[in-house]
Order: sequence, then structure tokens, then C-alpha cells
Amino acid sequence: MEIEKQKMGLIPQQQRNWQNRPEWFFNRDHTDTYELWYEGRYKRAEIWQKKVMEQLVTKDKRVKTLLEFGCGTTRFTRWWKEIGIESTGGDISPLMLSQAIHLFDGDLVMADSHHMPFKDHTFDSLAFITTFEYYKDPVKVIREAARVGKYGIAMGMMNKNSPKVLRRRVQQLFGKNPFYVTATFYTPKHLIKIIEEALAGRDYTITWSCTGLPKWFPVQQWNMPYGDFFGLYVQFNDVK
Repeated sequence: MEIEKQKMGLIPQQQRNWQNRPEWFFNRDHTDTYELWYEGRYKRAEIWQKKVMEQLVTKDKRVKTLLEFGCGTTRFTRWWKEIGIESTGGDISPLMLSQAIHLFDGDLVMADSHHMPFKDHTFDSLAFITTFEYYKDPVKVIREAARVGKYGIAMGMMNKNSPKVLRRRVQQLFGKNPFYVTATFYTPKHLIKIIEEALAGRDYTITWSCTGLPKWFPVQQWNMPYGDFFGLYVQFNDVK
């Protein structure tokens, strides 16, 4: 009797969707090399991104614990400990988390950021690092983050005010660079408008800073809305 061989992927093709659309983080062809991307050409950018996020978050001395949603392989989730913050990671992708469990010694949860499986004020802060761009309902996600995070929300964003955005879109026209097909790029001004809608009635302060500037540029971080990356922190003033 002949046995028919079938090639089975970790996640079947029809299940590589989230929010009713295909996402690269459900495709092992892309997730298996995610860590290598950071160790290569993206290393310099990562260093400056972490500098910006550290400056923003550590100004809020109340933050001792943090939940990072969209943690991926825990590239940033591992790093929070280095600046004195105990972190937990959450992600919707089993492919990302299957790597994370070998790289991170803290707690991990597989869940949707639109429905966080935590009680109110479980953590001091919520963080989204280059993941907020993929949410179809950003207002709902911010409200969930404000419910679970007591003192603030940290956001590391791919800036729309960057020449790289145009390059990525051109690459997509030629079937290249699948990582940003479903991404919505924000400027600080645009993101703040969404935050204002989501947090109507709350008392909070917003601070932000940009980086991701060319090597030859005289500064590598500034408070102008231009650069590949900007960090933003929402600090709640109506909680003790």
C-alpha cells in the first residue's frame, strides 16, 4: 500500500491570517530570520531606539513592571530588565512565541491585544514596540492598554515622516518586502489624535522624541517629527 506524503507546515496556509488578512508574523518563512535581522543591518537603529525609549519611560519613576504586547521574539522585552523594569511579553503569533520561550526567562502570554487577558492595572505600564502599526482598531487597543497599564503607555513607532516609508511601498509594488503590507505608518501628530480619541476624559501628559536619522546628520535624536522611528510615552496623571 502506498502512503501519500503531504508537506505540512507549522501553520496551514489558510490559518496565516489575523484581523481577516494575511500577516507576515504568521509565516515561518519570515519569522525564522527575525532575530538575525536585528543582529545585522538593523543593529545601529536598535541601539538608538532603546536610548529613546529608556529616556521616555524611566522619567516616570512609578513604572517598575511592564507588559509589552506584540513582543515577538522578545527583543525589547529582554532589554527592559537592563533598565530596572520587570517585563512580561504578549503576542498573537505562536511562531514568534516559540522562539521567545527559548530567549526570555520571564512570563509570556499568547493573546490578542484588542482583548488583553489581564485585570485592571495589572502592570505599571504597557509597551508597544513597532507593533502598533498592525492594529486595525488602534483606539480599542489604546483603551485596553490604559485599562491594564496603571501609570502609562510606551509606544515605539515607525515614523511616516521618513524616506524609508516610500521605499518600502515601492518595494511592495514589485512583490518585495512583505513586512509592511498591512502596516499603517503614523506621525507623532497623527498618533496623538488617536490617543486623544481613545483617552477622552483622562488626565495625561504626552512626551515624544525621534531618532533614525542618517549617520552623517549632526544629531541622532531630536524633538522634530522627522526620522525613521519615534518613541512616545503617555503618562497618566489621574492615578496614585
